[in-house]
Amino acid sequence: MAVPNAFELRQNPRGLLDAVMKIRELAGFNRLVYLSGIADPSTVAILSYMGADIFDDMLPIAAGLTGIKMIPEGEINVSDDFSRENSGELKQEIKKVLAFTEAGRLRELVDQRAVSSPISVAVLRHLDNIGYEYQEEACATVGKRFCSNTIQSLRRPDVERYRRTLAERYVKPEHKKVLLLLPCSARKPYHTSRSHKAFASAIHTAAHDVLVHEVILTSPLGLVPRELDVFYPASSYDIPVTGEWNCQEKEMIRSMLSSLIEQGYEKIVCHFPDFELVKDLADMEFTVKDGNPTSFESLDCLDETLRSVTKEMESPGYMIERKEVMRSVLNFQFGSEVADKLLDENTNVIGRYPYWKIIREKPKKVQLGMLTPERGMVSLTLEGAEILAEANKSVVEMTDFDLKGNLFAVGVVNADPSIRIGDESVIVRNGKVAGVGVAEMCGREMVQTNRGMAVRTRHKGN
Repeated sequence: MAVPNAFELRQNPRGLLDAVMKIRELAGFNRLVYLSGIADPSTVAILSYMGADIFDDMLPIAAGLTGIKMIPEGEINVSDDFSRENSGELKQEIKKVLAFTEAGRLRELVDQRAVSSPISVAVLRHLDNIGYEYQEEACATVGKRFCSNTIQSLRRPDVERYRRTLAERYVKPEHKKVLLLLPCSARKPYHTSRSHKAFASAIHTAAHDVLVHEVILTSPLGLVPRELDVFYPASSYDIPVTGEWNCQEKEMIRSMLSSLIEQGYEKIVCHFPDFELVKDLADMEFTVKDGNPTSFESLDCLDETLRSVTKEMESPGYMIERKEVMRSVLNFQFGSEVADKLLDENTNVIGRYPYWKIIREKPKKVQLGMLTPERGMVSLTLEGAEILAEANKSVVEMTDFDLKGNLFAVGVVNADPSIRIGDESVIVRNGKVAGVGVAEMCGREMVQTNRGMAVRTRHKGN
């Protein structure tokens, strides 16, 4: 679909966003969108991110003829004809857009480029404000490492979705009576870092460790319960660490932590060096000495404090602990209905974090799924997929043919519109589970398109 007068929207951020979202919705996933006369080296990244596919170099050429040099960082007034150079800059920037898109990091490039002009900043702010659902549908639930270097990156759709899902679905493990607040680490997932291994040496010194709920405070995510540190984006972000928190970060962390505290803990231990940020939210024990959470003195204090606050508490045992922590994981990934069906009275969780297996013991022993850091979420077997299908969650209906390998869009009849790229998806044929795997498209795209892989199949039925 072509928009021949797109240039008229260049100075109208809200009008541009509204027009692109309406056109993209009308075009669907099968057609390309062409915006005429609007792209330049500083805006092509955000225009592509918004949903435009085809651009021309009319604007850079016209600007160059009037003595304006266009580069990704902005515009510069010059005395010469820069039309050819401007066209070349646009082509080079498009190559960068393609590279970042293929790497799954286009939003990162958009955050970098948006600050080049007030118009671009306004467009991105409007997009994150009123266009969250529009962005989120095409945003994967898995991804590669990315940098969160700007204030606007706090509002990335994958980061915002994490915070919303935590607020809507997450329930702390019932037996966790002590909330332990910890700092993040440069290495992800946190549990693989040197600092968090040091914390573990002070936490897991006796049976009381099953009572302790480790929660990491961080930006841009707010907070990350230990059992979710392998999930994207908790496992994949980089931030500048200076010890300074801006007002948006402070408000986000305090709000999310307040909500978690309301779920109920008997004691709170703060092993977070910037304790001034949260100390007034509840009564807490502070264990960091001299601002260094990994010092021998701090770790000894953490060990002694945890032993002291849990002295009169009854431990539920490791089998119950694993099962209830896995329930929190499944609540976050699938919702409580699926979590409770996967973890009924006949189910146990075995293994060592993060390699936990869900095993149904009766009527016969069978594995339902497994949590792995490589995937960053729980992957289901065919038996586990049956439970997901019964709940009518993440179901992809296929046409009546024998599934030999991966499922392509041409073979999709219908799909749960809540499916996102990277989600666990159940393939159903004639009402029966035919396979389970990972979504390579969102649900609507699976239905609207007739080419490309819809589900990368892990297990196939008979």
